[in-house]
This record gives sequence, C-alpha cells and structure tokens, in this order.
Amino acid sequence: SRYQVEESVEHLLAPTHSLAKIERNLVDSLFPVNRSKHRLYSDLQTPGRYGRVIITSFRKANMLDQHHTDLILKLHSAVTRIQVQRPGFNYTFAHICILNNDKTCIVDDIVHVLEELKAARSSNRTNFAITYPITHLKDGREVYNGHQLGGVTVHSKDRVKSAEAIQLTYYLQAINSLNDMVAEKWESIFCDTVELFQKSNRKVKMYPFTSSSLKEDFQKTSRVSERYLITSLVLVVTLAILCCSMQDCVRSKPWLGLLGLLTVTLATLTAAGIINLTGGKYNSTFLGIPFVMLGHGLYGTFEMLSSWRKTREDQHVKERTAAVFADSMLSFSLTTAMYLVTFGIGASPFTNIEAARIFCCNSCIAIFFNYLYVLSFYGSSLVFTGYIENNYQHSIFCRKVPKPEVLQEKPAWYRFLLTAKFSEDTADSEETNTYESHLLVWFLKRYYCDWITNTYVKPFVVLFYLVYISFALMGYLQVSEGSDLSNIVATATRTIEYTTAQQKYFSNYSPVIGFYIYESIEYWNTSVQEDVLEYTKGFVRISWFESYLNYLRKLNISTGLPKKNFTDMLRNSFLKAPQFAHFSEDIIFSKKYNNEVDVVASRMFLVAKTMETKREELYDLLETLRKLSLTSKVKFIVFNPSFVYMDRYASSVGAPLQNSCISALFLLFFSAFLVADSLINVWLTLTVASVEFGVIGFMTLWKVELDCISVLCLIYGINYTIDNCAPLLSTFVLGKEFTRTKWVKNALEVHGVAILQSYLCYIVGLIPLAAVPSNLTRTLFRCLFLIALVTFFHCFAILPVILTFLPPSKKKRKEKKNPENREEIECVEMVDMDSTRVVDQITTV
Repeated sequence: SRYQVEESVEHLLAPTHSLAKIERNLVDSLFPVNRSKHRLYSDLQTPGRYGRVIITSFRKANMLDQHHTDLILKLHSAVTRIQVQRPGFNYTFAHICILNNDKTCIVDDIVHVLEELKAARSSNRTNFAITYPITHLKDGREVYNGHQLGGVTVHSKDRVKSAEAIQLTYYLQAINSLNDMVAEKWESIFCDTVELFQKSNRKVKMYPFTSSSLKEDFQKTSRVSERYLITSLVLVVTLAILCCSMQDCVRSKPWLGLLGLLTVTLATLTAAGIINLTGGKYNSTFLGIPFVMLGHGLYGTFEMLSSWRKTREDQHVKERTAAVFADSMLSFSLTTAMYLVTFGIGASPFTNIEAARIFCCNSCIAIFFNYLYVLSFYGSSLVFTGYIENNYQHSIFCRKVPKPEVLQEKPAWYRFLLTAKFSEDTADSEETNTYESHLLVWFLKRYYCDWITNTYVKPFVVLFYLVYISFALMGYLQVSEGSDLSNIVATATRTIEYTTAQQKYFSNYSPVIGFYIYESIEYWNTSVQEDVLEYTKGFVRISWFESYLNYLRKLNISTGLPKKNFTDMLRNSFLKAPQFAHFSEDIIFSKKYNNEVDVVASRMFLVAKTMETKREELYDLLETLRKLSLTSKVKFIVFNPSFVYMDRYASSVGAPLQNSCISALFLLFFSAFLVADSLINVWLTLTVASVEFGVIGFMTLWKVELDCISVLCLIYGINYTIDNCAPLLSTFVLGKEFTRTKWVKNALEVHGVAILQSYLCYIVGLIPLAAVPSNLTRTLFRCLFLIALVTFFHCFAILPVILTFLPPSKKKRKEKKNPENREEIECVEMVDMDSTRVVDQITTV
C-alpha cells in the first residue's frame, strides 16, 4: 500500500559525495539558469526540462537541401504549436519556453540558419555559406553549430557541403510545481508529435529525447521483465519439485521443494514490505534481489534435505530433525553471517552510490528474514513431512501406502504411483541406504566421484584450470569502468536510439564544457589574458574573452589598460557591439563604494574536439582539467552536466566491492581461531579469490563493464562461493583416517547433491532473464551466470582434484590401534519367542 517508485536517476546513480555537485551549486549561484540567454544547449548547469530531436535520413541524404530544410522547418512549426490542456488554459511552447532579452522564446540557432538558407534560395542568392563548427548569421552574430549539425562534409575554409543529421532542442521553464507539471506533459506530447510526424514522412528517421526519457526508460526494465520473471518462477518451482522427488512415494519430498521456494519468497516480500514502510522507493536494480535470495535460500533448504537423507529411518522424528539442524545449520548460520557482513558494509554510509547502498540494505533484510524462516517455517515443514514418512503416507496425497502384497492386486498405474520400499523388505544384514534411489545421489556415488578422482582425469582438469586462469587474466587486464547511463535502461527505448544517433553524428565536437573563473582577477593585464588562453589551448573556444580580445585589436586599443578603463570599456562593448549581444550574462559586474566597477566572475565555453565519444576519454579530460585548476594561477572550475555521473565514479563503484572483500577476509581470518582447522579458511579464501578473479575476467571478455550492477553481483559472488564451497571444504579438511581421495568422494557424496540441486534451479531461473530486452538485466544475467558457472566448476572439478594432492595430509591423522587392546566378543544368537527366526546379531570384532 506504500509502494513508491524512485523518480530521480541522478539520486540513484550519481556518486553521493561528488565534487561536481558542489561545483554545480557554485555555478548556479553565479550564473542562475533562468538568466541564461545562450544558444548552447550544454551551457545549462542543470539539465532542466527540454525536448530534443535528431533528424536524419535512411539514405544518408543531405539534410540541408531544399526538401529536407522545408521538412525540418515544418516540424519546428508543429512543435511550437503543441498545446498542453489544463483546466481554464491551454499552454503552448510560447508560454513555458525560456525567454530571451526581448521576451521571445529561445530557439536553436540552426533554425535561424535554415530560415536564412530558405530565404537565400527563394531570392536565388548563391553567396550564402554555412561554416562549421562556427558560422555567422545575418545579424553578424557568431554561432556555434557543432552540436546541431552532424555527419558534416566540408569544402575548403570550413564551408559546409552537406550534413547527414540535424539536431533541434527546445528548452522549457520549470520554476514552480505547476510549471514543471505542464513542462513534463509537454515533453510527452512532444515525443508523440515527432513520432506522428515521422509516420507521414517515412524517408527520414527522427530520434526524440526529453529530460524524462532516461527516468522512464530506467523504470521500463521492470515492466518488460514481468512476464520473463513469471516464466522464471514457474521453471524454478517445477525443477525444485523434481529435484526433491524420487520414485519411492514415501521418501520423495516434492512439497519440500515448493516450500523451500515459498520460504525464499516470503523473506523477499517481508524485506520489500519493510523497505516500503520505512519510506524506501523501488527501482529497477531491485530485480537482482530475488536471485540473491534464490542462491542463498535454496541451497540452505537443499542442504537440510540432504542432511535428512543421512539420518536413520528407525529414529524418532525429533531425533532426525535435531541431527539435521546439528549437521547443516552451523554452516548455514556462518554463511548467513557472511552475507550480512558483506552486504551490511555495502549498505553503510561508506557506499557512495545510492542505488548500491539501498540494494545492499534490502538484501541484508531479506537474508536475515530468510534465515529466520528457514529455521522456523521450513524446519516445521521438514518435521511434518518426517511424520508423514514415518507413517508410510504418500508424499503428495498424504494417504497411507498399502503393503506390497495389497498393491499386487491393483492396476499397473496404481502400483507405479504408490511404489515404496518398506523396511521389512530388506534383510537386516544388508546395509543399504533407502535414499540411494534418488537420481542425483545415485549418479554422484556410482559414477561421478570415481571419475573425477581418476588418475587419468586429474591432469586434464589441472590443464583446464590453467586455461581458465589465462583467459581470466586476459580479461582482467582489459577491465573498463561503465559510467554510461545507457547501460541501465531497456534496449528498445528512446534513450538508446538517441544516444546511438548522437554518438554517430555528433561526436566530432563534444562535449561542451563550461570554464568558470570565480575570482576577481586582473582581466586588463596582458599576462593574465595569456594565462587564461593557455589553459584553454587544444579546445574549440566559444567565449566572450577571446571575442573581446579580437574586438579590442580591431579598434587598435592596447590590452594593457588600467583597471577602471578596462571595466568601463568592457561594459560599453557589451552594450554597443552586436557580437556580444548573447554573451551579456557571461560576466558579472559589481559596484564598490567609490563607484568603481569590478569583475566578480566570468565564464567561457570550451568544446573538446574528439574523434569518438568514449566515457574513458571524457573521464580523463575531467581529471586533467581538475589537476590543471589546482596548479593554475587563475582560480577556475570546469563543469558539464554529465560530470555529476562520472566524477569519482570508479572509486565510488569499486568501494563497496573493496570494503566487502576486506570484511569477508577479516571475518574468515577471525573465524579461523574458532573453527577446528584453520586450513578450512585458507582454502576458502583461495577459492573465493579464484572465483572472483575469473568472474571479473570473463565478464570483461563478455563485454560487461564494471558498473553499479556488476559490482553488486561481484559482492554477491563472494557469498555465493562461500555458500557452496564451505561445507565441501569443511567435510574434507576435518575428515580423519583413510586417504584424501576417499574424503573428496565422501565430501561430494554428502554435499554434492545439495550443490547440484541449487545450481540447476538457479541456472533455470536465470535463463529467462537473458531474453529481457534491457541492458540492466543483460548485465545482471551475464554476471550471475558466470558466478554460478565458475563456482560450480570449482566445486565439482577444481577442488576435488587439487585437494587429492595438496594439504591437509590424512596420513598424520590416522589413529594408531594397539593390537594388544583388541576386544573379542563371541557370536550371540538372537531367537524370537516363536523360534521361527534366527539372526546373527554380533560377530567377532
């Protein structure tokens, strides 16, 4: 009833303690957005409300020819006529747009260029030329069109020959709640208008995008995943029931497979309810929590069921249940504690990514309640099925199973459904396990354990492990950080289509970076001017400063003017010179007590000229400019809206994984003093390191970047590995007598079935996730699949082979028997009262 959806993507995915956010606040205080009168879309300090569209052709036609020019202007006219109906008033673009000095709407300069181009064609003027990336309008203004013209082919002197794409942007005001609501509705109608316009003009392709597109496409993952998750649930339920079933209708436990899954579901729902009650909000990253719970919860329930199979049937149900809890709940408690520690560190304030923090917090709550429910709900279910088994009742229908002599008179199908082995059917001298008829138990005991420990198989396993390490190392050396927001949205969405088109056509001149000088410096000083221009070397500069210097040189005025004369001339230049009309907000003046004017702050815009837009390049650019700002003589900051998402992203994303690894290692080291043998923790640490190393390497080779989702999966991978490998290693290390090979086989027979059952259910549950049309679920599937596969490979191949020839040695653990202390007991015959049966009960020892 309190279900809410998180609306702010920046709140979730941008680093919480980001220097870029502080810089944005400083920029907002100096140059408020509502006073921004510029023609660059990237000069806005906050994204605000806007509608944007890229127009291109399927045949790579010239978008500046007469046909496409008329088409784009027609689209522009349709957009400006959009109406948002509200009670008592209809809002148009003119009512909610950002206004210019003359109280008219700001529109992209490319619209003016196209209008002048159309007018030139109408008057048959051939001398009109468009230059790139800076062109001149009829009023003499210099405008930047690098972000408005894409796929440009130029003649000499930067004259544009053709352009394959054109981008239009429409800015909206959002100064109050009503205005923001109207602007949001306008954005929705804008997308519908563009899509409707394209249907009537099929030769062009249009890519609409708004400030709400990223939020909508991020949450769209949850909607497109619904039917796939239902399919996953059905498959897991089916396989869980099959894994717990046997041909023996009494010892089969199909209801326990279903109830185990119900236990996990209850814990997940409990956690979701608590999060909602405490004011938490849902987001698409929560799709990974059911799979975290599936891996932890199902293994715990299957391990309890495996322990039940080892108990004697002639024991009372209470004794059998006690033996199950004594055998399995210690390891389950320790692995649950590991989950709580690693995810608890991720949920702490040390985590700088909000999405990772609330994911870990939700996982902690779900894991805790899952542990309680396994102890109580699933334990009670095990007791009930134990009584049903002791009473020889059918495991599904709960009716009494008739004796074999009664079944002989029934039809074949009836005998098949009620097949069971009674204890009276087996001679007492035979030592047989009634659960060996279970398919997985039979397979492991009869075939796999002998095969994997075979002398001729071991060299191939070792060779395969070396190949595994080699490929993992190759991928590990190519790890890349994924701060691209398109990695967390659904695939067939406006965000993906627009981003792809933007990178294809508009990557030559991007991004536009604000260069803000926030101190009063000696602008009239020639050396200061040269210092500022030196810092901006290597960029395409769109700045009042450079334009002003050129203006002064044209007037043959020296730049070494006194301070007062300089500032007066600066103000007069802005008032009189037409080329400074749209730079009037790029410098802030303040008056002192003696009427002297001072320059408080100034800004210019730098465009990075790159061949391709990669997040790594932009991140390196940000770091370079940051270092330069610390060492320069002029106090300045650089800002672009995308810096908020990538500022210190690598350290913010890696911190939860690093902290979780440290906490896991500390817990393993500390528990080494509590367990019977510290070699258990040594082997466990090496196994976790091997699995995590392999997963990171292979996910890189599978084109998965190190982002918020993959890091959360890696944290879970630590626990998943410990969950599956800890009981196996514990049984082997603590085993006494016999040989290493014997104890490897024994460990696989005891715990292998539970590992195999949980692995099969987990993989079957993951498979539908691969078909979800979303980048977020694609990352989730690939990481979780690799974690499960690599862990399974270690449990059933690497560890069983390596442990046969590495410590601990079992020879030192043999207890020497003293032949002098042998005890002899004579044979005793046990005869029943009717003298009808004689049994050799005890023989000589």
